[in-house]
Amino acid sequence: MTTSDHHWFGCDIAPGKSANTEFEVTESYSSRSVVIPIQIRRGISPGPTVFVTAALHGDELNGTGAIRTLLADPTWVLQSGTLLLIPVLNVLGFERHSRYLPDRRDLNRCFPGTSGGSMASRLAKVIFDSLIKKCDYGIDLHTAAVRRTNFPNVRADLSNPDCLRLAEAFGAGIILQGKGPKGSLRREATKAGCPTIIIEGGEVWKVESSVADCMTRGIFNCLKELDMMPGKPNIPDTQAIIRETRWLRAERGGFMSMHVAPGDTVVKGQAIATNSNLLAEDQNRLEAPFSGVVIGMTTLPAVQPGEPVVHIGRLANPKSARRHEKQIAGDDVQRTAHEHLATNIQVTEASDPPVDES
Repeated sequence: MTTSDHHWFGCDIAPGKSANTEFEVTESYSSRSVVIPIQIRRGISPGPTVFVTAALHGDELNGTGAIRTLLADPTWVLQSGTLLLIPVLNVLGFERHSRYLPDRRDLNRCFPGTSGGSMASRLAKVIFDSLIKKCDYGIDLHTAAVRRTNFPNVRADLSNPDCLRLAEAFGAGIILQGKGPKGSLRREATKAGCPTIIIEGGEVWKVESSVADCMTRGIFNCLKELDMMPGKPNIPDTQAIIRETRWLRAERGGFMSMHVAPGDTVVKGQAIATNSNLLAEDQNRLEAPFSGVVIGMTTLPAVQPGEPVVHIGRLANPKSARRHEKQIAGDDVQRTAHEHLATNIQVTEASDPPVDES
C-alpha cells in the first residue's frame, strides 16, 4: 500500500525533499499549545509511508538518540516512499523526565484513544488519527523500565506476516513473539492495518551509543527491506525467535550478586544470581529454569522478595544457546552492545553451593 497524500501538518513536501514541522496534540495548563516535533522525508519514487517513534514513554531516550543521529546525518537518501521521524512522542512525559503523562497515565496503554475520555486518551486519539492511521508500517523505539536494562531485541506479533518481515529485517538478533498489551501503540496500530514492531534496548534517562547503533542499523535495514533505500539489509545469519520468557524473582530480601549480563546465554540449572545479606552471607541462589538468553535484568542489586531480577527468553536447548552465543560474537553491532551493557553490571563468578553434611 502507498499513500498519495503528501500534505503533512501544514507542509507540502515535494519528492526528494524533507521538512521539519510539528503537530498540536493538546493544551497545557496555561492554555498554550503542546506540539510534537516531526521530520517528514519523501523519496523520489512512490512507496510506503513509515513512522519511526521514540520516547512514547517520556524517559526512554535511547530511541530519541538514534532518531537524532538519523536527522543529523546528511549521507543517507530516501529513494522511495515517505518517512516520518518523531524523536519524542510523549513530550509531556519527556519534559518531566517521566515515563508517564501529567495525569499519571501510561500513554502506551491508551491507544487508539477517545475524543471524550481522559487527557491521556484524548492525546492518544490525536496521535493515532493524525499519524498512525496514515502510515503503512511502524517502528517504535523503547528501553527497559526504570532500574532495569534490556539487551536490544525486537517484539512483534509474529502471526502477522508483515510484522514478521519487519522484525526479521531489523536484525536485532533476538525476536520476541507478542501482540503487546491492550492499548499499546504496536498492538492497536497493527490491528488498524499498520504493521508495527517495537525495539527494546538499554536503560532510561540516557543515550547509550551501542544501543542507539543497534537501533539506527535496524531502521536502515527495515527501509532497505521495504525498498525505500538502496542496498540489502545487514542482518545476522541466524536470529533467535523467543516465544516464552520468564522473570526470575527474588525469594529473599538482600543484595544480589549477578552471575550473568544482558545478552548472555545460559543453560538450564546455571547460577544466575546469588542473594546475600549485607554481611555477604549467602541466603539463596537463582538458577536458570531452562536454556535461554538474558533479555533484561535489574540494575538495582538491592531487592525485596518478589522483585524481578533477570528476564530470560527460552531457547530450544543448550545447543541453541551456544549457536546464539556465536551469532552475537560474529555480529559487530550486537557484540559491542553485549560488551557495553555488561560493564553496567557487576558480574561475579558463582561460588560452589555449600555441601550438606547432615
